[in-house]
Amino acid sequence: MSERPLNGLPRVYPILDGAALERAGIDWISAAESLLEGGAEILQFRHKAFWSREVVESAARVAAICAAAGVPFVVNDRADYAAYIFAEGGRAAKIGLHLGQDDLEPGDARKVIGGEIFIGYSTHNETQMRAAEHEPVDYVAFGPVFGTRSKERPDPAVGLAGLRAARALTARPLVAIGGITRDNAYHCFEAGADSVAVIADMIPQPCTRKNLRERMIEWRQLNSR
Repeated sequence: MSERPLNGLPRVYPILDGAALERAGIDWISAAESLLEGGAEILQFRHKAFWSREVVESAARVAAICAAAGVPFVVNDRADYAAYIFAEGGRAAKIGLHLGQDDLEPGDARKVIGGEIFIGYSTHNETQMRAAEHEPVDYVAFGPVFGTRSKERPDPAVGLAGLRAARALTARPLVAIGGITRDNAYHCFEAGADSVAVIADMIPQPCTRKNLRERMIEWRQLNSR
């Protein structure tokens, strides 16, 4: 575990996906501000394409907005940019790094980011879940629980039964990922998830700042029951 462990996770884990935001016609900053106004308690910055200077600057700005709100900010995949953002002023809030199976292994990423950035780690089957128990990570994500369109080549859906089995394999915070919606999130909590990561169902149509803020409020109300 890191020297700055993450003390639990909020039940709703919004992910700012660059491609999804572009399709919806809203920028990173507006989306982040709207979600935080709606009560988001964590934000992940996910960008699967090339990290241009503009993208890095957007990530740093979202990190600063999160810091001002006292909300953890998570960089997807990139240990180097997580370390850079932390060094450039992210110390006022918790900074995290979320790694996938094709990224740096958590132990190697820890050499890049040091001990003050927490790490999340995506897993997709029992073998990966068991291996994650030996890695320096603060939470584990498991899925896709349901079918998802946010990845070009998604792993097979594990279903709720797979999520229950994963719960039995770790005492760390467990995040359900993949195809999570307002209609099925409750079942994920019943299956043992501490948190649900949401991309597509966090983005309303049309995606205005007002609608995005209200969607976040709806998610918080839905999953506070």
